[in-house]
Amino acid sequence: MKRRERTRQLIELGGLIAKAGLIDLTDDDRAVIFGLLVAAAATLRSEARDDAIVVWRRRGKRAFESEAAED
Repeated sequence: MKRRERTRQLIELGGLIAKAGLIDLTDDDRAVIFGLLVAAAATLRSEARDDAIVVWRRRGKRAFESEAAED
């Protein structure tokens, strides 16, 4: 059961990368996408963590709402 949950989680996370447009914007360059994620992880390890989370959460919610409004 844990394996199935993990697989679902990975699929959903990959979907977020696609939904954000990162695949098209980077021409499917996985090194660039991974670099973006590594940079975000570095920010989350820094003193800027709390501010970044507030900004990113707000942007993410707006993007979800915008997408829902388009449907």
